[in-house]
Amino acid sequence: MKDKFFEATTMPDRDWWSTLWPDPKQVLSDLGITPAMTVIDLCCGDGYFTAPLARLAGGNVYALDLDPKMLDLAKAAVARAGATVKGWIEGDALELARQIPEPADYVIIANTFHGVPDQTGLAAAVAQMLKPGGRFAIVNWHKRPREETPVLGKPRGPRSEMRMSPEASRAAVEPAGFTIEDVVELPPYHYGAIFRKNSA
Repeated sequence: MKDKFFEATTMPDRDWWSTLWPDPKQVLSDLGITPAMTVIDLCCGDGYFTAPLARLAGGNVYALDLDPKMLDLAKAAVARAGATVKGWIEGDALELARQIPEPADYVIIANTFHGVPDQTGLAAAVAQMLKPGGRFAIVNWHKRPREETPVLGKPRGPRSEMRMSPEASRAAVEPAGFTIEDVVELPPYHYGAIFRKNSA
């Protein structure tokens, strides 16, 4: 199963993650996630966003990751936040349709999309799981040299050549049945590209 992990998407140390984004709930709100939504946290990692997402969405969250160790950390983070989720799924992000039992209003993937080998294929899998008009948000590092994105005094994030501009994200996602709706700046180094599922 190790060969299924997306390239260069290891989870960062929480100390610099929290320095980079001290208010993850605000990031989620900036992306347009609201309490009325059912949300899929795709490649949830250690739960840095899953815990505030679970609180924001009132537990209407499915969290998926291929790494059982990351899922254990995410479960602990959600428990510490006094929240719950609808389901924890250990599985391949490309097989969403057979792993999530209901369609979602929103799917978010943070700091992982750049390492996906078949990005349009993943977007197509997401489209299958979204309700009509549902949204897919990709949180990505801006396409800047790694040396220009320090956190706590050291260069952070994926290799410079792996980083994607909003235009590159759009080129990968729109062929799967989406239209870009907005690009939200997430300082200091990220953006959120928000796509809306096209009508059938």
